[in-house]
Amino acid sequence: MTLSQPTSPTQFLPLDGGTIAYDLTGEGPLVVLAHGMGDSRNSYRFIVPALVAAGYRVANVDIRGCGESSTDWAGYSRTDIAGDLVALVRHLGGPAVIVGQSISGGAATIAAATAPELIVGLAEIAPFTRKQSMDFAGLLRVKAHRAGTVELAKVMMTGSLKAWLAYLDLAIPAKPADWSSERARIETALTRPERMRVLHAMTKTTPADAGAQLANVRCPVLIVEGSADPDWADPRAEGERIIADLPTGLGELAVIDGAGHYPHAETPDRLVAVLLPFLAKTLAPTMPAGDA
Repeated sequence: MTLSQPTSPTQFLPLDGGTIAYDLTGEGPLVVLAHGMGDSRNSYRFIVPALVAAGYRVANVDIRGCGESSTDWAGYSRTDIAGDLVALVRHLGGPAVIVGQSISGGAATIAAATAPELIVGLAEIAPFTRKQSMDFAGLLRVKAHRAGTVELAKVMMTGSLKAWLAYLDLAIPAKPADWSSERARIETALTRPERMRVLHAMTKTTPADAGAQLANVRCPVLIVEGSADPDWADPRAEGERIIADLPTGLGELAVIDGAGHYPHAETPDRLVAVLLPFLAKTLAPTMPAGDA
């Protein structure tokens, strides 16, 4: 990805229980980006410029407890995060497409099901959107899945930063060029006890609340999986299961070969290549002046 990240001052949305940080860039229909647990809106650093150039207004969010958003929220469930995303879309004047990764994929599902007048499309990247069950055969068969599950279990049980960083090294097999500095940024953020407490709390949440809402979604849904994502023994099969639980005809699946749990950082060009056609079907882009 050759485009540079546009600079935009951080804005803050006060909500019951805390404050959500975000930046807003570009002009046109609204796209909201929501990252996964233990991360920040910097996760989408390679994606924002491409969406802005394609004619979208992009709100890049630090979900509750992360980045520059406040800590000490009462809860960190997908339902909680969904309420924040809906509030932001309402504040910015929807409708919007939500792009949500991992825990935020599940949150996006709930947002769309509960606020169909505001959310007109979902792009879920490596989403935890269904109740999970232990895949013992997959753990035995797929080494990366086994190793990633062990590290995540350590984080869930003890709140170990070392285990989270070990998980990230497995979950990002295709390292971005700036991974050394980005990994250091994440490590520095999570050395703050209040930030690590948020991650620890999020690992204990269940995606069952999102799975219960899949049948209530009424807008188009794009599921993006990385073929090398260690969170599942078979990422494609997980994506297919999500689509099967949606109303017939709403879901489509894209699998990015070689990507792990963070395709937006690992393979941004390939993610944009599947994301832009989906956005064009759900939101009509506004091309920058001179590009018409």
